Amino acid sequence: MIYFHWIAGWLLALIWFSRVVDAWRGVRTLADISQPEWDRKSTSKVAIIVPARNEEASIEQALYKLLSLDYDNYEVIAIDDRSTDRTGEIMDRLATLTWGDGRPRPSELGHSHARLKIVHIRELPPDWMGKAHAMWTAAKQTDADWLLFTDADVMFRPDCLRRAIAYAEAERADHLVVLPRVIMKRPGEKMMVGFFQLLFVFGHRPWKCADPKAKDHMGVGAFNLVRRTVYEAVGTYERLRLEVVDDMKLGKVIKSAGFRQRVVLGDNLIEIRWAHGARGVVNNLTKNFFAVMSFQVWRALGGSIAVAFLNLVPFFGVLFARGWTRLAYGIALASMLALYAGVWRRDEISPWYFLLHPVSTVLFIYTILRSMFVTLWNGGVEWRGTFYPLEDLRKGLV
Repeated sequence: MIYFHWIAGWLLALIWFSRVVDAWRGVRTLADISQPEWDRKSTSKVAIIVPARNEEASIEQALYKLLSLDYDNYEVIAIDDRSTDRTGEIMDRLATLTWGDGRPRPSELGHSHARLKIVHIRELPPDWMGKAHAMWTAAKQTDADWLLFTDADVMFRPDCLRRAIAYAEAERADHLVVLPRVIMKRPGEKMMVGFFQLLFVFGHRPWKCADPKAKDHMGVGAFNLVRRTVYEAVGTYERLRLEVVDDMKLGKVIKSAGFRQRVVLGDNLIEIRWAHGARGVVNNLTKNFFAVMSFQVWRALGGSIAVAFLNLVPFFGVLFARGWTRLAYGIALASMLALYAGVWRRDEISPWYFLLHPVSTVLFIYTILRSMFVTLWNGGVEWRGTFYPLEDLRKGLV
């Protein structure tokens, strides 16, 4: 057993400490477009595409924010994707309002808002995910230079788009991701989001996306800004028609095709409430994680074992190992704490959520296995009232 602790302990110490060094170097290289240097103007035309299915709780405020951006040449294309609630009704009402000084006013005081275009989708064609089809449909409605794909619960600050376009054009980027500020109101949310972000540095290092030699790529549903010519060159959303994690896969196909990808910070330029409580995080990820594992059982089981080894063994090791064999486990745990204390400061997650890391690990493994079991048991994925057969999803993987 002592040999196991020496080998496992120093391996884990090396892995975690190397991630601290990599993150410390890498995060410093990420641009922050909320800084004064990016307070610039641009004339490029932008189409902001907002797919929504049963989003009556957030769609009105989200569209208000988008229609109040301090950017001159843009349009908002909102897609009502077969909603069964008041989402479509709210969109239509907003399209009949006139705006002044960032505030909506009744339509009888003037003309309808020229920036807002509403698209209603009544039926979903075969072999399409609803969201991918909605965004593909919307992109065909515009000739804009840039396409910004976002979600119906994302809140934009007025200067967000202007700063993002200024940076993208200065850097000659083809795809720009702005990392959103995640609003967390409950301890369970902070615990799970902090853990999820910690694991993210293992698979997708944001600071490496700009390196054409690295395989790291990124895509975020809250803010995927893509040149129209690049979007068409990689096959549009038709190529991702059956992708569950379409935002990440969009980033993957763009990076794999050799185009210039950039990831930036933005302070509070965009905000999103991703989930309500730890249970909400688990429920949101249940749809996605078997898809992340390419719907392969061995990947899900292997991934669960790897997550347990990386995140639980250091805690058990420092308790049960003897003598100097504890030192390596201590280095691994100190490295984890350093990541909580440093990398996640912008999300206001206290470093002491590190103490709940074992709980987060168990819940995360449960989520992976739950995603696998539910998908296999149902023979597919059900999301927002639509069922997608597993056989079709496997065929549509990119």
